[in-house]
Amino acid sequence: MKPDLRPSLGRAVRVVVDRPLGSPHPRHPDIIYPVNYGELPGTVSGDGHPIDAYLLGWHEPVHEAQGTVIAVLVRADDTEDKLVVARDGTQWIAEEILAAVQFQEQFFQTTLLMP
Repeated sequence: MKPDLRPSLGRAVRVVVDRPLGSPHPRHPDIIYPVNYGELPGTVSGDGHPIDAYLLGWHEPVHEAQGTVIAVLVRADDTEDKLVVARDGTQWIAEEILAAVQFQEQFFQTTLLMP
């Protein structure tokens, strides 16, 4: 059973990036990550691994970042949901978030939850 990530909304988190901006997807090398993507150490998602997060507002590859959870992406057809973490001082609307994560979320039935 996957955890409810809604309580994460508005929280400051640390993300360790394992797929920096500009890197190819490990299983689909034709897909290039347009955002930094990583995981929250010390957490557990529905797949038994740490919770994954997209980082928005960083325009260069990073290895680690701190930001605020601005959205949860609930996947109806997957064992894990995703967090969207924004760089402090940046503002994002739903359409911008969905456009930024479309490269990967297009393959899932995803609902965007925001505070």
